[in-house]
Amino acid sequence: MKVSAVIITLNEEKNIADAIRSVMWADEVIVVDSESTDRTREVAESLGATVFVNKWPGFSDQKQFATDKATHDWILSLDADERVSENLKSEIAVLQGASNRADGYKVPRLSFYMDRPIRHGGWYPDLQLRLFDRRKGQWNGAVIHESVKMDSNAKVERLKSEIIHYTVEDTSQHEQMIAERYAPLGAQKMYEEGRTTSPAKALLSSWFTFVRGYFLKLGFLDGYPGFCIAYFAARNTRLKHTMLIELRRRGSGRR
Repeated sequence: MKVSAVIITLNEEKNIADAIRSVMWADEVIVVDSESTDRTREVAESLGATVFVNKWPGFSDQKQFATDKATHDWILSLDADERVSENLKSEIAVLQGASNRADGYKVPRLSFYMDRPIRHGGWYPDLQLRLFDRRKGQWNGAVIHESVKMDSNAKVERLKSEIIHYTVEDTSQHEQMIAERYAPLGAQKMYEEGRTTSPAKALLSSWFTFVRGYFLKLGFLDGYPGFCIAYFAARNTRLKHTMLIELRRRGSGRR
């Protein structure tokens, strides 16, 4: 079982080196870059990664492009702000020597926010299907929250060890990512699904998002970071619904 580690990037000069170092045990490391203007590609190449440049087509399509560029059929997909933990590395090494394997493996992801590991509020275990045989599955084409869709007859199991995820650097970056990425993409997904909303629903959904994350999913146990996570989740929900209203207005030809 040979493993190709694949990473997609866009201006990830600060992150890419640590991401690559965490998977240098893999049989190859593939980086697909979306025309970065910083030193992402140079750093990746200096660490021995094979680098391809592909104009940004969207998260799912870019990850599928990277998957297709790999030499080996077993794919380990990683984002530039993620790291493979030492325990996960060891667990995958055992699989590489095993004769009886599943076709794909879900991996728990432990996110750090404000320098603190987050284990509540719906952020953990945050299972991600990141290790898979590409002959049995592919990326699902989703606009946001892309994932690997395995064949109906594929066997999927769960690993115990974690991918470490270093999220936004601070609250201003969190706000920016919501405004520029998550809310617009979320609204676009809802629009394509034919969903409708209203100002009242935007407010109610936002309120429920906060209550669910902070109280029902015990986000308060993560202290102030847990509060910020619930707050920004609520803000994302409200902004997503508001943008959907605007999309539907434009779609119906109204100003």
